Amino acid sequence: MATYYTRAMQRLFPSVVTSKSLFIPMYRTIAMSQRSFSDRYYTKKHEWVIIEGNTAIVGISDFAQAALGDIVYAELPEVGKELHAGDSVGAVESVKAASDIYSPISGTVTEKNIEVESNPSLINKSAIDKGWLYKLKVKDVNELKELMNETAYEAYKKMEEQEVAH
Repeated sequence: MATYYTRAMQRLFPSVVTSKSLFIPMYRTIAMSQRSFSDRYYTKKHEWVIIEGNTAIVGISDFAQAALGDIVYAELPEVGKELHAGDSVGAVESVKAASDIYSPISGTVTEKNIEVESNPSLINKSAIDKGWLYKLKVKDVNELKELMNETAYEAYKKMEEQEVAH
């Protein structure tokens, strides 16, 4: 029976290497990363947001963390703070530079990632997963229309890289 499912999944996902004992965990990992990758929205200042119900999870992009280098400090907004899209809400500092964090969407902070505050290098290790910065209760989900989806963000990064090269 496992062979049937393995063959079926290989036909559906030909690039996935499978084994009887490892297939299920690998499939779960791939399915989760594809979901979070495609549901993410970005700002021109390289913050990202993903919406889960009426909660927004906010972080900085992998592109931003790579440009900053080794992050040594993260200042995050306090729980209960009311934020508006575009507000400066905190900062990250690296051995190279400091950068403000801007809220991509309006709402009230419900949680901050205390692991990132105590270990800011989590942002470098996992900017789009464990290195999230804060969560907020969304005030107006329509503000997402002002942000870029993954495809638009990739094009924006290329344009920015070309401008820097000239």
